[in-house]
Amino acid sequence: MRTLLNIVWFVFGGLWLALGYALAGVVLCLLVVTIPLGVASFRMARYTLWPFGRAVVDKPGAGAGAVVLNVVWLVLAGWWLALGHLTTAAAQAVTIVGIPLAVANLKLIPVSLVPYGKDIVRSDSLPPGERPLHSF
Repeated sequence: MRTLLNIVWFVFGGLWLALGYALAGVVLCLLVVTIPLGVASFRMARYTLWPFGRAVVDKPGAGAGAVVLNVVWLVLAGWWLALGHLTTAAAQAVTIVGIPLAVANLKLIPVSLVPYGKDIVRSDSLPPGERPLHSF
């Protein structure tokens, strides 16, 4: 089922969203100071391309550095990418088939705004009892 959902996701919005993250990653890697932001953008592009079967969990040990990087990320790229998710979700929600994809897009908005301090893991690798921030 995950494979089918990932294929439908890829065709109806995932590719364009991943390309948006990849473009942001290239732009952010142009300056040495923002290379960590570019790396995070590429990580998010991979997650946005095939989100089903993965989960977002809190990263242990994320502290003040993650907060600072999240603020810089939000200003430079986060809000644009969140707007892309919101726009795509609105377009997908028009059809009945697209409603689950729209819900998945809305679940991606928080992690697109503040990706630092979060880890993307396979859903089946979560220990029993650990609740992800969101999963597909």
